[in-house]
Amino acid sequence: MRSPARRAWQGARGACPFPACPLKLPEVIEFLSGLIDALSAAVFASVTIGGVEIQLIVMWLAAAMLFATFWLKVPQVRGFVLAWKTLGGRFHDATAPGGISQFQALSTALASTVGLGNIAGVAVAVAMGGPGAILWMMVIGVFAMGLKCAEVTLGLMYREQLPLGGIRGGPAVTLERGLAAIGLAPLGVVLGLAHAFFMIFGCLSLVQVNQAYVQVSNVTGISAPLAFGVGFALLCGLVLLGSIGWIGRVAGRLVPAMCLLYIGACLVVLAANVGAVPAAMALIVERAFAPEAVGGGVLGVFVIGMRRAVYSSEAGVGTAVVAHAQARTREPASEGMVALIEPFIDTVVICTITGLTLVVSGMWMAEGLEGVAMTSAALESVIPFAPQLLALIVFLFAYSTALANGFYATQAFQHLAGHGRRRERAFKLFFCAQLSLGAALDLGRVLDLVDSAFFLMALPNVIGLFLLAGPLRRETEAYFDRMKAHPANGGGRTTWPAR
Repeated sequence: MRSPARRAWQGARGACPFPACPLKLPEVIEFLSGLIDALSAAVFASVTIGGVEIQLIVMWLAAAMLFATFWLKVPQVRGFVLAWKTLGGRFHDATAPGGISQFQALSTALASTVGLGNIAGVAVAVAMGGPGAILWMMVIGVFAMGLKCAEVTLGLMYREQLPLGGIRGGPAVTLERGLAAIGLAPLGVVLGLAHAFFMIFGCLSLVQVNQAYVQVSNVTGISAPLAFGVGFALLCGLVLLGSIGWIGRVAGRLVPAMCLLYIGACLVVLAANVGAVPAAMALIVERAFAPEAVGGGVLGVFVIGMRRAVYSSEAGVGTAVVAHAQARTREPASEGMVALIEPFIDTVVICTITGLTLVVSGMWMAEGLEGVAMTSAALESVIPFAPQLLALIVFLFAYSTALANGFYATQAFQHLAGHGRRRERAFKLFFCAQLSLGAALDLGRVLDLVDSAFFLMALPNVIGLFLLAGPLRRETEAYFDRMKAHPANGGGRTTWPAR
């Protein structure tokens, strides 16, 4: 007797696997393709304002950035120095709950956000909006710091210590436990499940494997996509199948190294063109306010820069909360302050340096260059081996992003299916296995599905932020009051308060 799985497989070769289903496989594929197209169109729907097309999801996240910044009284300013002190271990508490240090939590979160978008995305923004887009990216990046601080603070306020050890945290947990605390338990369950579902698909990381393979293949001439994918998956498995402590230690070493490598390459180009830097900075400011800079004038340039900054920082999507929730601290807002460094490094620093490199090298005006090719040409104008160096950097960016996304997706799966060592190991094996296909497949609509799911996470996450705004501000203000009394800041308190 044939098993159900075997009957399904045999049916799938020519027709729908279910006997009562009249559809053939091509029709099923066509139906699913249409469904994905409709989903993508809905998620990235746009409106036209002043002759400029603006995606609604970008406006949703930008509004949340403004709200978080002013609701928390501009934590980017009053918490910035405190964040670096915390990151340096000034307020370290070895007995606090958590699986990794606050530095390792930040590194794990940066592993996901720092990626090809910093290399290719900035070049696309400059090509579309001119140098002026760089200024608006930086401005929106600053506001993204406030939103990141808010969502991470909430994540630690409502994280849960598991009976057998470990921490359960992330937007799904925040929504479930946080909304229950204010009498909205049913809504919290629904929004939490929705966020976890979207996170699984939004963090598959197929595109990272594909991008890394393309860049490595262009430099080496090697054409072996499946072998590359399998090797990439094995490397991820070596780290991902370990604990969050192991992932955090790897991220804590890999992320600073790859960021310094890329920033160092850009600084070499800037140093070689140091005389052009003042004029480039003046051009960036001038073009940001020039009515004729791009279609739609100043608003058009602003929208292009805003869109790139929103995508780059991932603030409001909630993915980074999963990593930060594992941080070893008793103070939720303490990790929120550390988290605001993330958009600062990713969007304000790295994206700005990339844009400045494109302008001083003159490659932003080069015909026929876009994306990674434009950045590569800018670096190669000074560094002869820039393509090879960039291939290494892209590979490291893709690898670190896949590691972080693997952890995020695993936590989301366990929120849906329940926590357990076997479930965790099984999903991590699945995640690594699907990575092996990233370089070999024509991703097509799969990427549309992944992108749609990724930004759909912003809907329940930001709704939760608005509903929990009261407890969030009370926690943040109480934290600043406590820190004023801490001896490291000149206060008289010698121990952490009981929490």
